[in-house]
Amino acid sequence: ADELTALVLETGSFGVKTMALLDRANTESYGNPELTTVELGVRNNPAILISGHDLKDMEALLEQTAGTGVDVYTHSEMLPANYYPKFKKHDHFVGNYGNAWWKQREEFTSFNGPILFTTNCIVPPLSNASYKERVFTTNATGYPGFKYIPADEKGNKDFSQIIALAKTCKAPQQIEEGTLVGGFAHHQVLQLADKVVEAVQSGAIKKFVVMAGCDGRVKGRSYYTEFAEELPKDTVIMTAGCAKYRYNKLPLGDIGGIPRVLDAGQCNDSYSLAVIAMKLQEVFGLEDINDLPIVYNIAWYEQKAVIVLLALLSLGVKNIHLGPTLPAFLSPNVAHVLVENFGIGTISNVEEDIKSWIA
Repeated sequence: ADELTALVLETGSFGVKTMALLDRANTESYGNPELTTVELGVRNNPAILISGHDLKDMEALLEQTAGTGVDVYTHSEMLPANYYPKFKKHDHFVGNYGNAWWKQREEFTSFNGPILFTTNCIVPPLSNASYKERVFTTNATGYPGFKYIPADEKGNKDFSQIIALAKTCKAPQQIEEGTLVGGFAHHQVLQLADKVVEAVQSGAIKKFVVMAGCDGRVKGRSYYTEFAEELPKDTVIMTAGCAKYRYNKLPLGDIGGIPRVLDAGQCNDSYSLAVIAMKLQEVFGLEDINDLPIVYNIAWYEQKAVIVLLALLSLGVKNIHLGPTLPAFLSPNVAHVLVENFGIGTISNVEEDIKSWIA
């Protein structure tokens, strides 16, 4: 068991290195994510909806749609593209449309224009879906009947057929209005470090709650919305991944100008949350990262959430809560090791969890 545990922690350390490398690639290419107000409504122009995680595709789509009269909106995990300076300079990049991946059947119908999948997650369309002819995929994604956009030998992609189709489509139907605030990756938060430290020392912020991870359609995931709503007003949520859609549009306010939901970005941007925790550990002069006023309430769904978990374990983080249920691959023996060595737990109900973790 000890040898296997060491192997798992080594896997987690590679997760940290990989996420750090991706973070560097993204920030060196597109600038550091910055505090951004993202539009949730729509304009009256034809548009393309881009989903997934691949920022290179986002860059190419924005460049190829410039000056065409076609707007671009993000969907689900592409929301954090709104936080990058290089993308924000495009005035036809409007904002975000919709929510997490599992609502796509309804949202793709009302969007009216083409949809580009750059990575997971595709939900198979119903047989009578009106949007089937409007979906394009690229990279490793694909689905029978969807059109695939390949890269040429230099890695470039031609999105002209998507743009041509968009011009024949109606403008998106509005499904939401208002804005949300994001862009709190490690660079932005560390710029606010003095403000954050002061808020903690004065008692204005009592606890940080890391609620990163994935969203899903099962009813039990409404727990995360209720948990966010019921948290004491002196707590701040730090998030990354599509789990954020359970609470990122709630009117939770701010603490001395610090929003109570700090969105670091995509699931792979959970690296930012680890960097922030390590920086706070350094600022407060703590020997153990677990002495920080941080609670971990992680929503898991698939492999990426697992590597995020292993990355946190490799950094020495303990007492992480996983939900809404424990993964099936946590056999009784494995679960025992995780509980014994790392204090891994699950969730119960909102009232009990807030009482035992936050009080």
